[in-house]
Amino acid sequence: MASPRIRKAIFPVAGLGTRFLPATKAVPKEMLTVVDRPVIQHVVDEAKAAGVDQFVFVTGRNKGAIEDHFDYQFELERTLLERGKDKERIALAHDQPGAGNASFTRQQMPLGLGHAVWCARELIGHEPFALLLPDMLHHAKTPCLATMMAAYEKTGGNVVAVSPVPEDQTHLYGIVGVEDARQGISRITTMIEKPPQGTAPSNLHITGRYILDPEIFEILAEQEPGAGGEVQLTDAMVALMQRQPFHAVTFDGDIYDCGSKIGFLAANIAYALERSDLRGALRSEIDRLTSSTKL
Repeated sequence: MASPRIRKAIFPVAGLGTRFLPATKAVPKEMLTVVDRPVIQHVVDEAKAAGVDQFVFVTGRNKGAIEDHFDYQFELERTLLERGKDKERIALAHDQPGAGNASFTRQQMPLGLGHAVWCARELIGHEPFALLLPDMLHHAKTPCLATMMAAYEKTGGNVVAVSPVPEDQTHLYGIVGVEDARQGISRITTMIEKPPQGTAPSNLHITGRYILDPEIFEILAEQEPGAGGEVQLTDAMVALMQRQPFHAVTFDGDIYDCGSKIGFLAANIAYALERSDLRGALRSEIDRLTSSTKL
């Protein structure tokens, strides 16, 4: 029996972004731009490229700019039309979800990623879904979620994107153990959130991309707070592993943690260098800055 198509994706965007204060005092961290597109737009683009057509945003207070970004703006549309800026107008129309394709729900209290996912349960219903963490930009020729979708069609069940990290950094991440780490797709045998140094089952860390069965909501509804006093998604996935298979898909690309300043800056450089209209000038500016005697 074929696996159900993944139509819906959850984007947990309720975080405060304290590492980017004061920039995020009034602007959601997800609306900070990588080149000329907000971080959240890059992640939605990834989901769209994989065939997702229902976008569920779990927001919090002061996140109205995200909803406005994905809404139709009549005044802007009219101004672009009057000024003959057809290229910009067409680009904005392409980025905008269709009527009824974007939904927003609130996570009233910061109780963790697992709780944020649970807040979307009524909008997802009883079908498998994708979950994309907006802080993590996955940069590759083939979008990460598209690769996961192809794996899901073969394996069914639940799919998690992973990537290797240095052995001395495994305690900073959620880590999985797999049957065969040499394979691009392998069944997960164990999963642990931030294992103590020297105890990790592998160096494969969870990268913030998931395909999950809706049964996860039943587990999250009764999940006790874990590390940090928050409802941990990893704990719920461990429980679901007792009932359903989980497979790891190794992501072959670069990952930029845009929740950190260095990751955010690196993402801007990497994405700009892909642009033919920016590449040459940016390289010249980098050369000028790095060769400066002031450094």
